[in-house]
Amino acid sequence: MAEAITVKPDTAFIRELQGCGGGDLKKCYQCATCSVVCNLSPDESPFPRKQMVLAQWGMKDQLLADPAIWLCHNCGDCSTMCPRGARPGDVFGALRKAAIERYSFPGFLAKVAGKPAGFLLLLLLPVLVFAAIVLFAPKGELTPDPEFANLFPQNILEPLFFAVSGLVLIAFAIGLARFIKALRKAGATGPIIPNLVPAAVEILAHSRFKKCGAERARYWGHMLTLWGFVGLAFMGTVVGIGTMIGVMHTPLDLMNPWKIFANVCAVVVFVGLVIILFDRLADPVKRAASTYFDWLFLLVLVGVVFTGILSEAMRLMGADPAMFYVYFVHLVLIMMLFLYAPYTKFAHIAYRTVAMAAAKS
Repeated sequence: MAEAITVKPDTAFIRELQGCGGGDLKKCYQCATCSVVCNLSPDESPFPRKQMVLAQWGMKDQLLADPAIWLCHNCGDCSTMCPRGARPGDVFGALRKAAIERYSFPGFLAKVAGKPAGFLLLLLLPVLVFAAIVLFAPKGELTPDPEFANLFPQNILEPLFFAVSGLVLIAFAIGLARFIKALRKAGATGPIIPNLVPAAVEILAHSRFKKCGAERARYWGHMLTLWGFVGLAFMGTVVGIGTMIGVMHTPLDLMNPWKIFANVCAVVVFVGLVIILFDRLADPVKRAASTYFDWLFLLVLVGVVFTGILSEAMRLMGADPAMFYVYFVHLVLIMMLFLYAPYTKFAHIAYRTVAMAAAKS
């Protein structure tokens, strides 16, 4: 006789999922249409049918240590074809948010980042930091052509952002170590660390994304946004190091090859974000299903790119002092984007990489 297993539903977790995007999970009646139509679902361990029944029972520990929730790109195939409107893709989105809250360090920041009421708290620290720089930091020499360094000295900004990056990397390392520990406890026995590089290459190539059928246009939006952002991050690192060791001085000349590369990357990101926003706003069903957690990361990234382009344009036009206000907002949004990366949807790229590495083992 098979051993009896006692199942204790976590009703609080069920309500949590329903409140952050998985409101229709109870509609699922296990027909398995979602697993059949999903081009990403492996034959040997199909999803999302299994995860949907576990979510209905509130099996929190099993779900949050399941790499399958990160193998889904929420392309919409399963939600489009579901005969009951259970929207498995949205349930998976809620599960990923819950996983970030469980593993991130410190965990309270993920809870703050996941709720609209926490937005002003997230905004407050960057605003105070840059306001203090404007008010108290030694100012650079005034020049006939206004430069951002007149109010925001590079010898303060660059070390500040490198320090923030260091803290973020530590927070990511702790969160991912917790995630890997949970994967091991749940039964993952193969090599994870050696598989990180091939998993990252697969993500950068968006090869899995190409398999999604319902919304193939999203591929280009995400691909352009990812690579444009990678280019800007690379440029920021190069310019930051160059400025700190004295081999570069900002603003770079408009025809400087590094400047051209940065501007091209900004345009690439902007185009990608326009595609993503149009795709989301043009579909009333998807727009209604989107959560604050989805929009926070997207709109902060949009704000970073838009204010960056606008502040550069205003500087070239000599729009002083308005350009300083725009640049202030730009710096605040950049710090929000990076400082809270381990707690927002930004963290998807890290957790998904680890989950894909575990799935390959």
